[in-house]
Parts: sequence; structure tokens; C-alpha cells
Amino acid sequence: MKQKKIGKIDGRRGVNNSHLLKRLFVVFFIALVLSVGVFYSYQFIRSRLNSDSSFFALRSKWKEADYQGVYDVSNAILYERPFNHTALKFHGYSAFFLSASETDTMNAQVLLDEAITSIRQALLSAKPTNKDISQLEYMLGKAYFFKDSLSAYCYYADLAIRYLLSATAKGYRPENDDTSKLLGLSYASLGMTMESISSFSEALLLKESDILLLSIAEQYFNAEQYQASEQYLRRISEECKDEKIVLKGRQLLGEIYIAEEHFDEAEAVFQSMLDSLDGAEEAADAYYGLGIVYEKKGDIVKARSEWRKALRIQANHSGALASLARIAEKR
Repeated sequence: MKQKKIGKIDGRRGVNNSHLLKRLFVVFFIALVLSVGVFYSYQFIRSRLNSDSSFFALRSKWKEADYQGVYDVSNAILYERPFNHTALKFHGYSAFFLSASETDTMNAQVLLDEAITSIRQALLSAKPTNKDISQLEYMLGKAYFFKDSLSAYCYYADLAIRYLLSATAKGYRPENDDTSKLLGLSYASLGMTMESISSFSEALLLKESDILLLSIAEQYFNAEQYQASEQYLRRISEECKDEKIVLKGRQLLGEIYIAEEHFDEAEAVFQSMLDSLDGAEEAADAYYGLGIVYEKKGDIVKARSEWRKALRIQANHSGALASLARIAEKR
């Protein structure tokens, strides 16, 4: 009887030991899984924070205005996630700012094309409620404006106007508030004179500058509103300290006098320019204007002489070349 009881007790101990081992194994396995999970989670988070291709690094470089860094990081992200909205936005913005600082025209155009492509893709991937849409449209309009300025012909001014107006309609105002100025220049390149005057006038109310005064004067001249143009030119002559803008203003004033058939006044303006320029490259325009004055007065010999002087300073002066060709055809 005793032997049977001992056998039963030993059997129970064996069963209990087996259950204990199983529990220990389960506990060990769970601990191992949790440890591995924590380790890889830590490594993942660390890599996301410290990797050059992370969004954390992207935003950090953007805050530092490190546009080359933003360009490189966003490029790395797009290599793995080509349609990521955030990476497309920052890639477009950084490409734009890099193009603005590029001294080589070809490189600037390549970067602008890249900026335009990335920003357009970012717009396509943006949700209708995304607050970035108006800013993206502003940056796209600005990119088209600069692409137009780098092009030999005005192919992109209409797109610049389209996106700048859309951004403005959505209430977007950039920190430097240059939308009106960009619109004025874009309208001017398309020959939309009155729209250009309106935009320049709005820009002038926001922040007055000499170049804006000259731009408005030029547009009023194109609209044949000479008195209005003269008013802005008078402000330039009285207030402007930039010699190049002053010279352009005087040149335009001479052209106004020619249009109004005040030839003696025009001659005096161009002659005063020549006296102050003393053979500088800018004198070519003054010689050309003086030649037009003599042509209007009927002195073709003196007119041709002035145009040749303009060509000696600037061999490809389009106005002088065209005028000499026109006179040659009449003979």
C-alpha cells in the first residue's frame, strides 16, 4: 500500500514540474518577444529621427533655410515614396529657391522645371481641405513668373497670373506681399496694360519703391496716358537715388515729349543724358532717341548720324538698326 501512495505522489510531482517548465517557457518566450519588439521599435524610431531621409530632418533643414539640404532629403524620400505630398511640396519649394540663387541660366531653368513639376504633383495629391493648397498655388505662380522671365518669349505669364489669382482668391498673402507686383509684371508682358496698372497701383499702396513707380509710368505711357506717366516720372526725378532708374525715367520722358510732338523738350532731355553719361553704354538709348527727334524734325542726315553713334556703343541696338533700315528703304 505504501509503495502505491509513493508512486502516486511521484507522478503528481512530475506533472507539476512539467506544468512549471511550460509556464517558465511561455514567460520566457513572451519576455523575449517583448524585448525584441522594444529593441526594433527603438531602432525604428531612432532611424526615423536621425536618418537624413526622414521627415524630421526635412523640416529641420527647412527651418534652417538649408535649401540644398531640403532638396537632397526630399529627393531621397521621393525615391522610396514618389507620391508623398509633403516631400513633393518641400522638393518643389527648395528647387525654386535654389534656382533663384543659380547664376547659370540653364541650371536655373532646369531647377525651375523641377520645381514646377513637384509643386503641380503636390497640388494633385493634396486633399480639398488641405491648407497648403493656396500656398502651393502662389509658389507655382511665382515659379511660372520666373520661368517666363528666363524665356526668350512670353509663354508662361498667363499661367503665372492664373495661379497667383487663385491663391489670392483663397486668401493667401505671402510675407513679402509681392503678389500684386508679380501680377503687374505678368500683365505687362502680355500687353494687358490697364490690368498691369491696376496691379502695380495696388502694389504701390502696400510698399512704395522706385522700380514700381517706373513700371507704372511705363504702363501709362503704353496706354498713351502721358500726363499720368509724367506724374510718376516726376516723383522718380525728385525722390529716386538709383541712377539707372533715373536714367530710364529720363529716357521715357524724352519718348513722351516725342509722342506729344514737343521735339525741343525731347532734344533737351536726350542731350542732358548724353552730357551726364559721357559715352557710357546707356548713352546708346539717348543717341537713338536724339536720332528720332531729328527724324521728326526732318533732318535725316543728323538722325542717321545719331543712330550710328548708338551702334558704335551698342552694336546690336535694335532701335538704331531698325531706324537705319527704315530710312534706307525709303531712299
